[in-house]
Amino acid sequence: MRPSAHSRTEDRSQDRSLTLAARNRTNGHFHGAALAALLLPLAFAAQPALKREAGGWTRTYTATLPAAVRIRVNGHGPVSVTGGGHIFSYTLKVKVAARTEAEARRILERVPPRVSAQGDSVLLTAPGGPIMSSLSIQAPRLTAVVIDTSDGDVTARGIDGTLAVDSRAGDLDVDRIGGQCNLVTGGGDVRVGEVAGALHCVTGGGRIIVNRARGEATLVTSGGDIVAGEMGAAVRAETGAGGIRIRVAGGPVTATTGGGEIVVDKADGVVTVRNMAGPVAVGAAPGVHCESGSGGIRLTRIAGPLHVSTTAGNILADLLAGRAASGTADSFLATGSGDITVVIPSNVGVNIRAENALADTLRRIVSDYAGVGPQRQGNRIVARGAVNGGGPLLQISDAGGTIFIKRQ
Repeated sequence: MRPSAHSRTEDRSQDRSLTLAARNRTNGHFHGAALAALLLPLAFAAQPALKREAGGWTRTYTATLPAAVRIRVNGHGPVSVTGGGHIFSYTLKVKVAARTEAEARRILERVPPRVSAQGDSVLLTAPGGPIMSSLSIQAPRLTAVVIDTSDGDVTARGIDGTLAVDSRAGDLDVDRIGGQCNLVTGGGDVRVGEVAGALHCVTGGGRIIVNRARGEATLVTSGGDIVAGEMGAAVRAETGAGGIRIRVAGGPVTATTGGGEIVVDKADGVVTVRNMAGPVAVGAAPGVHCESGSGGIRLTRIAGPLHVSTTAGNILADLLAGRAASGTADSFLATGSGDITVVIPSNVGVNIRAENALADTLRRIVSDYAGVGPQRQGNRIVARGAVNGGGPLLQISDAGGTIFIKRQ
């Protein structure tokens, strides 16, 4: 279909506006509050061809974008943004479910993609409504990226500055983000490679997997596992039902699950855990606060106070030799059903107060320290005394197993 004379006139006018705006940007200023909006497809005389595909008709737009370091995307399908390239351009594939080519053309021409620019920022809006789109953007350098899409996966890589993503439903996959990163999806997995700033991830249902984040991290999913690698600061991880695994945290850790295993290999701050049903393991931390509905608890190389309880399950607490907080705070360990084992190094001083509600035998408390021997007291077995010269109180309470006080 040949373009009308009126269309060609509009095209020439639009081209002159673009040339003038680009020249003004080079000079460091714009005439007016914003660069005139660029309505795509590119020019009416250069409409990309329509192609028949399964489920409808498609059209693909490819064009360069005005020079900028900040971009906001309003998408209606999958979006991909990659920085660190040589040009600022995009490829947009749109699809509409129409019975005929003429019907598809009418729908697409009523709702074209739009680009507008102001200062160092660009806004790119993909067609919506009955049109689904798939958008890919390449950029040399981006200091801020905002992506909002109604539906679809989002990928972002090589962003020098901040990133904010909000998808109604879809997986999020980001890597090499140079600033703060905020990721939200109504449902889907979230995968993060490396983030130089703070990280905030929320998904309505799916896994969260993070390789590295240097700033504080908040990881929340309504249902799914959370796996975090090298975290440079405090971490808050919460899942409605799933496991939590944190390898290294450069600050305190708060981990909560409705049911699943929680593992924190190493934390430079106090680890606070709440597990409705599942085991807990902490490899190294300056202190632990743990509440478990059911499941075993294993704590090793703990250098500070312990506040630990489980309704049903064994507890193992291996204290760190020479722990800095040994003389400043009290601790307690309690289980409703299971054994409790405490391993005390020779240079850690504590005052033991152990009580076992099962009084069928004195062997319900087994101690390697002669000064902390079991005795029957009413309907309980108790053991009290100083270990390694004494120190803060370590209270141990068991209602359905055996207490072991071991020398390291």
